[in-house]
Amino acid sequence: MVNLPSAENVATLAVAVLAGIVAWDAYWLTKQRRDVPALGKLPGGGFAWESEGVHEMVRQWGNLGSMAAMMVLPWALLEASNTPVIYAILWDVFLGLHLISLLIPKRYAITSTHLFADGQRYPWERLRLAKRQPKRRIMLLRNGWGPFGPLPLGGAPDSLGVAREYIKAMEQARSEQPSERESE
Repeated sequence: MVNLPSAENVATLAVAVLAGIVAWDAYWLTKQRRDVPALGKLPGGGFAWESEGVHEMVRQWGNLGSMAAMMVLPWALLEASNTPVIYAILWDVFLGLHLISLLIPKRYAITSTHLFADGQRYPWERLRLAKRQPKRRIMLLRNGWGPFGPLPLGGAPDSLGVAREYIKAMEQARSEQPSERESE
């Protein structure tokens, strides 16, 4: 018979991992302000914009529903697993903080070389515009990520319209560049 770790040890690990995720998200949220300090047309070419909470709700709707379910689930398992209630409380607190971080307005920027989103920098060579676009956000796909590659961008309709034009211009410029094999 296999000895499984105690429910309390598993709960401690789960809460610690979730706390790490929340801290990691907090870091990226603060980094986005440094990476995208100004909004509007950028001096070297490009465009930067900021979403609002409602735009992030539209952008993150699937994640928000998943987190609501994740907040409820431990309560159903407490008695069966004989886990102390404090772990479910801590789990819900950290998930609540993570949920709030998803709704905080985000800053985005498009430059000639990169997209800045969620505090991270993505080179254009690693992104492409999805063929089917949702109405209230822009959907980019990260190359090589398969079904885990969607990168939705939120914002007001007018900002997204300008951003779409910049993204199309980036894709057009990239398609017009000779490939490395052709230049050899």
